[in-house]
Amino acid sequence: MPGLYYEEYTEGETIEHPRSRTVSESDNQRFCDLTMNQQPLHLDREFAADTEFGERVVNGLLTMSLAVSLTIPETTDGTIVANLGYDEVEHPEPVFHGDTIRARTTVESKRLTSDGDRGVVTMTVEAVNQDDTVVCRFRRTVLSLLKEEQ
Repeated sequence: MPGLYYEEYTEGETIEHPRSRTVSESDNQRFCDLTMNQQPLHLDREFAADTEFGERVVNGLLTMSLAVSLTIPETTDGTIVANLGYDEVEHPEPVFHGDTIRARTTVESKRLTSDGDRGVVTMTVEAVNQDDTVVCRFRRTVLSLLKEEQ
């Protein structure tokens, strides 16, 4: 099933995404390796034990990436032209190995482009853990296809 076309977004609508993902130590290690992020708070058990968190914290960019990915089937799968931006990124609480992340999207606004050929949709994405605590929040703006073009 494709994502939403521009006309199918409703301002103010909140979409609870059904998929979730448990973040493993391996996920965090591989993401840090891939992105060359060697921050000891993410990778070094002994270092992290002496921080306010008491253990390693999952890389925040991994958390954000998972949140975007969890939203795609119900929002932009096959109906996006491009991501235009990610703004106001917050990480109000940490994510730890073994936490399960899910996402919800609230459509903030939408407008047609000046030529009327596409739509710009701005949405707020929240990633929450297994306790329904918000662990990441950001605004995502996308350039969306119009349904009538298909």
